[in-house]
Amino acid sequence: MTTIPEPASEHPEPVRIHIQEVCVRDGFQIEPVFVPTERKVALINALGRTGLSKIEVTSFSSPKAIPALADAEEVMRRIDRIPGVEYAALVPNVRGAQRALACQVDELNLVMSASASHNQANLRMSMEQSLAQFADIVAAVDGQARINASLSTAFGCPFDGEVPAARVLELVQRFVDLGITRVALCDTTGMANPAQVRRLFSAVIERWPAVTFTAHFHDTRAMGLANALAALEAGVRHFDASLGGLGGCPYAPGASGNVCTEDMVHMFEAMGCDTGVDLEPLLTLARSLPDIVGHPVPGQVMKAGPATRRYPKPLGSPGSAQPA
Repeated sequence: MTTIPEPASEHPEPVRIHIQEVCVRDGFQIEPVFVPTERKVALINALGRTGLSKIEVTSFSSPKAIPALADAEEVMRRIDRIPGVEYAALVPNVRGAQRALACQVDELNLVMSASASHNQANLRMSMEQSLAQFADIVAAVDGQARINASLSTAFGCPFDGEVPAARVLELVQRFVDLGITRVALCDTTGMANPAQVRRLFSAVIERWPAVTFTAHFHDTRAMGLANALAALEAGVRHFDASLGGLGGCPYAPGASGNVCTEDMVHMFEAMGCDTGVDLEPLLTLARSLPDIVGHPVPGQVMKAGPATRRYPKPLGSPGSAQPA
């Protein structure tokens, strides 16, 4: 009988993975029904106690542009700040950055696209205009908070198709030149595949070892977790994810939710990685989401339970209780 040997461990200590929750920003921003402020605050506070590394709380955009997040200041000021958790917010411009700083946000998330068409559709700017705005925000922030640059459509664009890796590398260099040391590569519409993910993240990590790279995947074509695994193998240790799999870009045709937080935590923990997240309370929160948003959510582990779940053995099987 042939046996398959266990692979030798490459890491004597579990690999530390940082899970960054985006549900309350990326997820709620496209919900047609406004989630009440008190429910947002309660969810964020509960998420902060599960061991997540970061929570993207809101977006300091115009309330007219994103009415679902019109309560940005109130939410930021009412949440509990759990020690060890970073609280981030998306900011579209200098005014948004100023509003975020007034609320003592830990990290400002700046967003632009790696494709001209998506950048125009999403931000109504050219890519050079977005880069100029990034420079203005960095100058205005002046070290008062950490800054992350999120590069949308880094793995493909629903309008332009393939996005050359060379363009992604060029844009990352532009971010680094501005002094930005945190960068997320985003698969905005779920066009990435694991081989592509492994190549691109390997390239950026090799070129900029001092930059903290985050992987941000959507599960549009059911490759989100496979892509997360490929990113892990390439050296990524920071991952965005959304409770219940909520989310999707309103300016990207066919976009669906982000990779599901509890499914990602379940996968990484089953592999022996250390996410620092307590899965059971996370699953409880995921199961509460349909009541909050008014519709089912796509997460799988919240429905099936973790792989460690056990059921009573069928009657008559070895070790089962026998009828009297």
